[in-house]
Amino acid sequence: MGSRPVRELIISSLREDPELAEEVYNEAVLCLVRGESELTKILLRDLIHATVGFEAMAVALKKSPKSLYRMLSNNGNPRLDNLSAILYQLACLVKPRVVREEETV
Repeated sequence: MGSRPVRELIISSLREDPELAEEVYNEAVLCLVRGESELTKILLRDLIHATVGFEAMAVALKKSPKSLYRMLSNNGNPRLDNLSAILYQLACLVKPRVVREEETV
């Protein structure tokens, strides 16, 4: 497979495959709802890296890039309003399909 780090391959795949990015976005939302904060932060970090990058996301959120990195780090504890703002910004980029209730049953 080569010597590219796994994280780099994941981010590259997300950039090249909009459907995969949509699935990862949806999984991040589900993880948040299920209380799986560590996985939520990992997925959001990957999506940010694959889309606009941390600097541009920080500008959109009116935060410093350092603050954004910190809140999504392994030890980070982002507030719900920050997670909602990140998800909103990513939704504008990823354009996830809305799942209807009958599709989830």
